[in-house]
Amino acid sequence: MDKKALSVFKSLCETPTPSGWELPGQRLLANFVKPYADSVRLDAHGNLHAVVNPKAPVRIMLDGHCDEIGFMVRHIDNDGFLFINTVGGVNIQLVQGERLVFQGKKGPVKAVVGSKPPHLMTPKERETPVASITSLWADIGATSKKEAQEVIDIGAPGVIDSGWRELLGDRVSARAMDDRAGAFVVMDVLRRLKGRKLNVAVHVVSSTQEELGLLGGRVAAFGVDPHAGIAVDVTFASDDPAKDEKVLGKVCLGGGPVLSCGPTYDQSLNAYIERIAKKKKIPVQMQAEWHTGGRGDGTNAFSMRMTRGGVPAALLSLPLRYMHSPVETLSLSDVDKTAELIAETVASLPKDAEFGPKL
Repeated sequence: MDKKALSVFKSLCETPTPSGWELPGQRLLANFVKPYADSVRLDAHGNLHAVVNPKAPVRIMLDGHCDEIGFMVRHIDNDGFLFINTVGGVNIQLVQGERLVFQGKKGPVKAVVGSKPPHLMTPKERETPVASITSLWADIGATSKKEAQEVIDIGAPGVIDSGWRELLGDRVSARAMDDRAGAFVVMDVLRRLKGRKLNVAVHVVSSTQEELGLLGGRVAAFGVDPHAGIAVDVTFASDDPAKDEKVLGKVCLGGGPVLSCGPTYDQSLNAYIERIAKKKKIPVQMQAEWHTGGRGDGTNAFSMRMTRGGVPAALLSLPLRYMHSPVETLSLSDVDKTAELIAETVASLPKDAEFGPKL
């Protein structure tokens, strides 16, 4: 990967952006993409839009969501302990004993999630998983409610305090690769398109609040009104010891971008992406949509597909291990190849590009 781009990706993964509080990450991406875009702006929902060749008659939308799962302070007790809600699909079983960081009144506030020592547990308690987030508390070291309220408010957002970790080879781990990786990829596409003649308008969106129900992607797609769109997200790898190939198909880190197939995704756009991949010798893995009966409503490809009168949409994903955990792990080569494939696809589109079913 380009060293400067990799540095931006690393910084993005280390920047807390829980759903509804994505602005720090959006500012970082805006600074990265400004040299490569004709315009950069935020819409009313906080989605970051970077546009190239805006006057072209055909609009292509690229989307990756910038938000991550996290927490929000809901109560401060008299002893200064924080009680928290989840923001998005947090795996409660992974939270106990974790380190958190909250957005405080004067800056970051560090916390730890308390846990009962096993020595003091009954045999039943040792065997019982955490029932809900309401049974956990965060300890910021305060000795009273007043002391806690001097640094943090009700409603303050927080995330698990885990950073970028380089593993062997080109594998890296960080909190919220889902979907910081996708947001980075779509913006990096514009870097790769800089100086190339384009026949279409390219609307790149780092969208917000995907983890709360594809909210930002819906707003952004309605505003752009694209003629076709590609969403970039992460998908479940099946190459760890769990090996869920019968459920997920064969999806490996380092095997290249994953192209989803199913009723949500436009067959003609998928076929076009496959042709470009073959022409440019970019490896592509295929994965059938597997959850909700193949409906494919778990990513912003669905937001684009269902906006206005409908949009031909495709989903390219990065293979990911340990999704919605503090140690999400991927291969940098997959990040690089996904951005390359999308850039080559967009650059090859004719000015009258048209996708969707035809009689």
